[in-house]
Amino acid sequence: MFLRRVARPLMMMARVKETTGIVGLDVVPNAREVLIGLYTKTLDEIKAVPEDEGYRKAVESFTRHRLKVCQEEDDWEAIEKKLGCGQVEELIEEAQDELKLIGHMNEWKPWGIPDDYECEVIENDAPVPKHIPLHRPGPLPEEFYKTLEAVETGTLKQAISASEKDDPAIASGESQAK
Repeated sequence: MFLRRVARPLMMMARVKETTGIVGLDVVPNAREVLIGLYTKTLDEIKAVPEDEGYRKAVESFTRHRLKVCQEEDDWEAIEKKLGCGQVEELIEEAQDELKLIGHMNEWKPWGIPDDYECEVIENDAPVPKHIPLHRPGPLPEEFYKTLEAVETGTLKQAISASEKDDPAIASGESQAK
């Protein structure tokens, strides 16, 4: 009798997820612990990537944030709400995929390109088929070319002062109400 009175309210407090609502994605009852394990493993494996690489910096940044949230929150609903990146089951799949990608990146080493490496540029001069429209931008306004010339010749201040004399309201940033 005592066990029923104590255990039942505790069981009612923790909401149990029944379904993800996504076909093929099953509920993970211990999703928080799984995420903490995956994020910890990710932070360990990303150490094989050089420290100055953008990929490593990005992965460490979002993984640390997600790990911190998972460690602070006990409830799967709170984790989902705080991260705002989908359901915990989706986060588990993302973390597993990231671990696979880290393995590939360590194998491929895209950061190991030598400074003297020359990339071959292949130009394709084949004509564009008639059914594909050619998107060519229209001509730039003449003011652009005047400003560009003023920058190149070092007379930009003169060009600005000349435009202020022509239309002081527009040059000073004031809007005209009509």
